[in-house]
Amino acid sequence: MKNTSILALACAVTTTGAFAGGIDRSGQSIAPIFEDGSYLEFSFGSVNPTVSGVQTGTYNDGTTVVPGLGQSSGNMVESYTSVGAAYKTDLNDKFSVALIFDQPFGADVNYSFADSPAPYAYTGSTASIDSNSLTAVLRYKINDRISVLGGVREVTSKGKVALSNGYTMNTTKETDWGYVIGAAYEIPDIALRAALTYNSEITHDFTTTENGVFDSPMETRLPQSVNLDFQTGIAADTLLMASVRWAEWTAFDISPTAYVAGAGDALVDYDNDTISYSLGVGRRFNDKLSGSIMVGYEKSTGGYSGNLGPTDGYASLGLGLKYQITEQTAISGGVRYVWIGDAETENPTLPGTTFGEFTGNDATAFGIKVSHSF
Repeated sequence: MKNTSILALACAVTTTGAFAGGIDRSGQSIAPIFEDGSYLEFSFGSVNPTVSGVQTGTYNDGTTVVPGLGQSSGNMVESYTSVGAAYKTDLNDKFSVALIFDQPFGADVNYSFADSPAPYAYTGSTASIDSNSLTAVLRYKINDRISVLGGVREVTSKGKVALSNGYTMNTTKETDWGYVIGAAYEIPDIALRAALTYNSEITHDFTTTENGVFDSPMETRLPQSVNLDFQTGIAADTLLMASVRWAEWTAFDISPTAYVAGAGDALVDYDNDTISYSLGVGRRFNDKLSGSIMVGYEKSTGGYSGNLGPTDGYASLGLGLKYQITEQTAISGGVRYVWIGDAETENPTLPGTTFGEFTGNDATAFGIKVSHSF
């Protein structure tokens, strides 16, 4: 079982920093709970996206009219990094526990490019969302094949926005709690495992400061989600891996009081939930080296995307390698290329009409992980 676990880790590192729907970043994996014995890992990922479009609709914020002349937005998404860590140990032959740190949600928007003769209407607008999460998971083995798990998850989040029309919004940093439940079925002799995990919704009650003077409460719900992870041996030293993740992004919105009163709509919301898929193969070449290849896909849902996140679905290809430094310590590395789905944004002053068209965008990502079993 340990050899197949090595292959799974080699593949998993290629998904670090996924460019998924909504503001999803980590995928909220609890894979460390299935490691053998006591286990420790640290990971780092970097994502470098290029998301640009052209303005096709006329924008009128009440003081400035910017006609749609095909102005380029320039790359409006900042590169970002993420870190993760996990510790797992067996309490006895039935119970295991894991602590997992990740950064599940985030956004880094910066419309910094000034086209001429007229700039893109949102030039000068910035936004960021940051989150950190700690999950404690307990697993109980009913028998050699069936196990159940559950735990609690703490998420700390904050955000800020500055629009080109002068509007600003900052939130307080809030920490709130949710839970994780799941079950797994395994056939160790063929390295088969199917694990289903439910991640509960988490509600933040922020206090927002708008335009530097107006404080008000704002409720934001981080979406509930379901992860299905599968692996099985298909030949000697070869593992097939697949996963599906559903997230309820229609429940998520950012709706500051003064902004909604003026604009008549949320600052950020999503019209569709997302389902992300991945499929890969891992291979152990020898006692020291393992490799993997993985493809990912998230269907474009159509309709309008938000001006603070103009993407719609993706396809990706990832490659991973893992080197066993010693019998207990290993280092994994992976790269991933993402074809970002084309999107249209809605005109904020003429609802139901197209404002911007974002096409031909992509992202590159790499990750590294160090793990130790003891």
